[in-house]
Amino acid sequence: MKITRKHFLRLSGLSLLAAAGKKLAGGAGKETPSEGAAGIRWGMVIDVKKCRQGAGCNRCILACNLAHNIPQLPDRMHEVKWIWKEPFEAVFPYASTGYAESENRGSLLPALCNHCANPPCVHVCPVEATWKREDGIVMMDWHRCIGCRYCMAACPYGARSFNWQDPRPWVSAVNASFPTRTAGVVEKCNFCEERLAKKLPPACVEACEAKAIVFGNLNDPASEAGSLLRSRFAMQREAELGTSPSVYYIV
Repeated sequence: MKITRKHFLRLSGLSLLAAAGKKLAGGAGKETPSEGAAGIRWGMVIDVKKCRQGAGCNRCILACNLAHNIPQLPDRMHEVKWIWKEPFEAVFPYASTGYAESENRGSLLPALCNHCANPPCVHVCPVEATWKREDGIVMMDWHRCIGCRYCMAACPYGARSFNWQDPRPWVSAVNASFPTRTAGVVEKCNFCEERLAKKLPPACVEACEAKAIVFGNLNDPASEAGSLLRSRFAMQREAELGTSPSVYYIV
């Protein structure tokens, strides 16, 4: 794959952030991608073809917004998003074969926090407001967050949003079972950990009529997610960064 000067600088910057973050956080995030291989590693598999067939469908986004009290701010500069859609070429800007790109160019794909096995956001947080659970979910503690936004700078996927203003007035129907946030904190997708605790699938998975989003234990070859990854060609977003995303796209 040809690496442009811009991409090289981006890779270098992420490496420096991760190194600095390990010192700031006292070595937080020492888990490796192989850690817990015998247990659960929650992950998501998105079927690009199925998603493309449902062009214009935003059920996954709407379900997530309702479940997690995500504000609908009119100012796009202050947008808060947990799951959103982007063109294939934006999700995979460095795809190199030319074949998958020509087939999927212009297709809108769901994008979200990748719950990386080696999350740079965890490494750089100076107060450990974000951390990785043993099952692979990268969590946020909104009470601990000091709003420094180091995690946002470290995330190569743009998966974190900052509350520049009180988001609560912009939540149309508050879900009382999930906490609202305040101004000055960062937030992102949590893989619906509150639903997993009740043996329920993530809201986006449940809402997808095309069954284009599959969720499960990536370490279990018998799970639907594990089976798909072993039988179909799968892509990770910018896997060359070494983050080892837990969200896969099958084409």
